[in-house]
Amino acid sequence: MAAEQVRDGFVALYGTEPEGVWSAPGRVNLIGEHTDYNDGFVMPFALPHTAVAAVSRREDGVLRLHSADVAGGVVELRLDELAPQSDRNWTAYPAGVVWALREAGHPVTGADIHLASTVPSGAGLSSSAALEVVVALALNDLYELGLERWQLARLCQRAENVYVGAPTGIMDQTASACCEAGHALFLDTRDLSQKQIPFDLAAEGMRLLVVDTQVKHAHSNGEYGKRRAGCEKGAALLGVDALRDVPYAGLDAALERLGDEEEVRRLVRHVVTEDERVERVVSLLESGDTRAIGPVLTEGHASLRDDFRISCPELDLVVDTALANGALGARMTGGGFGGSAIVLAEAADVETISKTVEEAFGAAGFTAPRLFEAVPAAGARRLV
Repeated sequence: MAAEQVRDGFVALYGTEPEGVWSAPGRVNLIGEHTDYNDGFVMPFALPHTAVAAVSRREDGVLRLHSADVAGGVVELRLDELAPQSDRNWTAYPAGVVWALREAGHPVTGADIHLASTVPSGAGLSSSAALEVVVALALNDLYELGLERWQLARLCQRAENVYVGAPTGIMDQTASACCEAGHALFLDTRDLSQKQIPFDLAAEGMRLLVVDTQVKHAHSNGEYGKRRAGCEKGAALLGVDALRDVPYAGLDAALERLGDEEEVRRLVRHVVTEDERVERVVSLLESGDTRAIGPVLTEGHASLRDDFRISCPELDLVVDTALANGALGARMTGGGFGGSAIVLAEAADVETISKTVEEAFGAAGFTAPRLFEAVPAAGARRLV
């Protein structure tokens, strides 16, 4: 249905059939937050929520963009005028992908693109990465560029880092491009090696809730960049290429070496312990002890709240309320400063947890949250 609607929208806009329709999903990160730009481990899975794009090639150096989700008409850009950080609108994400492909030497000569997305924007579920990956995959297919999925993810990350100006890691784009249905993706962000880990909660009588707090965040603002710079400072002070290289067993000694650099000490502690939490979750899932990952998720939230200091009252309220009402574990997910939390729960407890979270938000005077179940879905693909 989404493919048909987007195709029909393309025809109405451009007066001709698209050459194809593609989709790319948003993602939830199960565990491994702010580790990707530290060469560490992450474990996302794809959501059923997707960005869908109908696309055709052009040969005249023109890029035409339209979104069904944004008010306004078709935006027309010239490829030879695309320049990093020249665009502060949604169009920066697809345009940045075209720029990155051309900068890498790929012969993209233009495109007509019509997009629609069901990935909630600003919810920490990678709506921007879904936009980037769906455009990259479409152009890779149409122009027969022959790029692998991991290469598309790298180009999309470059688009977001350089063209958009958001200092994000590689996780979101890789998740959107490479995840498989029914699995979480164990990704080593240093060498991009991947392992698909079976993750079927329903079969074990559990559910994973996503609670979108409706508090919007933006990665290109200053706080995210400050955390990344602090991590890089910590690695430099410790004489390592990245915080990934600080062993968990040597964490206390490393923190001692940082002396009175209290802020850097907190950032280092989070990243090193978070990498260890990812490895623990992988081990528990592979051994079939799925319920035991709950406390590990909760540990992760405490670290993000207290050491990385990127939580907010709404996220903390979700976690505290869910745990008080029987959740197996809960934590914020995504870049922080708003966005979403995830809650691991027995299926029988989901209704109670959902109701009490909604009531708690009402009592606190917060905007009502959006709740939905997260089921691991397929990565980016061609639909038509």
